Amino acid sequence: MKNLKTKILLATVCISVSFSAYAQWDFATAASVGMSDAGMERATARLQQHIDDGDISGVVAAVARDGKIVYFESLGLMDIEQAKPMREDALMRVYSMARQVTTVAALVLYELGAFAMDDPIKMYLPEFEDQRVLLDPSSTDITQTRDRVGDITVRHLITHTSGLGSRSSRLYRENNVRDKNISLDQMIENAARIPLFEDPGTVFRYGIHATILGKLIEVWANRPFEEFLREGLLYRLDMQSTMFWAGADDRDRLAVVYRPTDGQLQPYQIETIPYTMEPRLIEGGVGLLSTVGDFVNFSQMILDGGMYRGERILQQETVDMIFTNAVPEEAMPIGSNGYWAGSGWTWGGFNLVLDADAYSYPISEGTIWWDGSAGTRFFIDPVQNTVIVIMAQVSPSRGGGFRENFSELIDAAIIDRH
Repeated sequence: MKNLKTKILLATVCISVSFSAYAQWDFATAASVGMSDAGMERATARLQQHIDDGDISGVVAAVARDGKIVYFESLGLMDIEQAKPMREDALMRVYSMARQVTTVAALVLYELGAFAMDDPIKMYLPEFEDQRVLLDPSSTDITQTRDRVGDITVRHLITHTSGLGSRSSRLYRENNVRDKNISLDQMIENAARIPLFEDPGTVFRYGIHATILGKLIEVWANRPFEEFLREGLLYRLDMQSTMFWAGADDRDRLAVVYRPTDGQLQPYQIETIPYTMEPRLIEGGVGLLSTVGDFVNFSQMILDGGMYRGERILQQETVDMIFTNAVPEEAMPIGSNGYWAGSGWTWGGFNLVLDADAYSYPISEGTIWWDGSAGTRFFIDPVQNTVIVIMAQVSPSRGGGFRENFSELIDAAIIDRH
C-alpha cells in the first residue's frame, strides 16, 4: 500500500501546467483535413437560426479532425438580460458529461494498481456489505426486500449495472438519497441504506454510479476526490476551467440556463444551490462546470491513445478499454428505444455506438459520446478521427434539436472519409 500511495503522489504532483490552456492548439482550415469550409459555414448558420428562433440563447461549438482544430465558434448570448455575448470560454453546467471525466480519473488510479475492475466495492465502502434488493423494482416500499445475489463491483458502477438507480427516481427522491446540501459521505450512506432495484450485473439502469465512484477515488487515492481529480487529471490536460463551482474570479464566465416559457426564453435555475456557491456534495456524476475547450482537450487525449502534448496520461491498453463495451451480456441490450437500442457502455463510462442505424443523425459505429441535461454533448469518433463538442444552456436540453442538426451538418461537411 505504501508503494501505491507513493505512485499516486508522484502522478499528481509532477505536473507541468500551462495556464494558456489552448495556446498550443493546432488550428487548420477544414479543407486541409478533408472537410468542407462551406459545410462549416452552413453549420454555423444553422446554429444561428436556432438562436434566432429562440431555441437557445447562445452556443459554443468546436470540431477537431486529425488532431487539428478546424471549427471553434461562439454565437448568441450567454446572458440575455445583460446582453452579454457568448464567450468562447463560457462556463457551462455539463451535468452527465461529468461521468466520463470522473471515470477516466479512476482509470488513472487503475493503471497504478489501486483496484481491479471486478473488486466488490464493499472492499472499500463497507456500507454496501449488507445492501438488499427490492422485491418489486417499481415499488418504493423499502421494507419489501430480499437478499442480494452477488456484489456490486467497480465494473458494475462504471457500466450502470450495479442495481443502483437514478438521482431523479421516485424511490431516491422520497428517501432523500441525493441532495446538494449533504456531504458525499452522507450520500454514500443514503445510497447503501436504500435497497437496490435489481441484483448487480443483471440490468442496465442509468444512475448515481459516478458519484459513488468519486468516493472510491477518495479511498484509493487517500485524498479528497476533487483534489485528485484536479491534480491527477484536469491540470495535466490543461482543463483549468473544469470545476465544481465558479468562484469570484470565474462567475462572469458562467452562462445562464434558460427554459422556453410562453414562447420566450426565461432564466431557469435547475439546482437548489447555484453553481456560484461551494456545494457540500462534491458530485462526480453531474457536478461539474466546464468549457468546450476543456472537453476538446479531454476528448483529443482519448482519441490520441492516451497522449496529451507529449505526456502519457493513459496507456493504449486502457484507452482500448474506453472504446470497448463492458456491459455484462445478461444486461444487454441497454435499452429498447432510439439510440439506446444501438448502444453499449464502455470501461471508460461512455456510451458506445454499436448500431449507427439506431441513431437519428449520422454517426460512426465505434464512436463514444455522451451529453448533459442542460444542452451539452461531445463525440469522439475513431473512424473519422474527429472530436465534436457543443454546449449551450437550455432546459429541457433539446433546444429545437440544435445538437442533432449540428452533428448532421458536420458529418455532411466531411469530403474525404477515412
